[in-house]
Amino acid sequence: MGLFTKDKKIMGQVITVNVREIDLNPNQPRKYFDKAELESLAISIKENGLLQPLTVRKKSDGRYELIAGERRLRACILAGINEVRVIIEDRTEEESSVLAIIENIQRCDLNCIEEAVAMQRLMNHYGYTQEELARKLGKAQSTIANKIRLLKLSDKLLANALEHDLCERQIRALIRLPEEQREKAEKHIYKYGLNVSETEKYIDKLLVKKKADKPKWTLLPSV
Repeated sequence: MGLFTKDKKIMGQVITVNVREIDLNPNQPRKYFDKAELESLAISIKENGLLQPLTVRKKSDGRYELIAGERRLRACILAGINEVRVIIEDRTEEESSVLAIIENIQRCDLNCIEEAVAMQRLMNHYGYTQEELARKLGKAQSTIANKIRLLKLSDKLLANALEHDLCERQIRALIRLPEEQREKAEKHIYKYGLNVSETEKYIDKLLVKKKADKPKWTLLPSV
């Protein structure tokens, strides 16, 4: 009972904890962290300290789970810092997962594919409809639908699109093609550095050609 009371008292306050007591959020949507950016941040933190506390929640096993600030936590560890300041939030696992996405979206830290994967994971794990998720994230339902559509591409093509820095509209244009044409088209877009408008015109031409090449069947006269 005393421990419960103590935990309630520190909710919302800034305390110092050892980095080894903090577990990463398993539903963290951001999967890619630029190495040079992390090293630069680590140098800054080592010189000036961690200016903004991390946000965590207390788990039932007494450890902490990160809600927001994974990039800063990674940089602190890289800088050799053992203790960090955190704000403890009274949040459930579900709330923590949603907040992790919101925090990254608000900071524009996610690429469109990471957003799509994270949204789909939330829908699968918690049974959200697109409308429910849209309300929680403060987005239009059509925005959620457009993000989820990106996952119609194969994992290989999604990885290529990410590596080649294709934007969301370019990826959506690729989805309009039959599956067997997508990989070749993606390589063409990257090779020739097509912008969004050029990509959409290129896809339109491929679709027109595909339709023109489709065999036309005629009925034979009955005997």
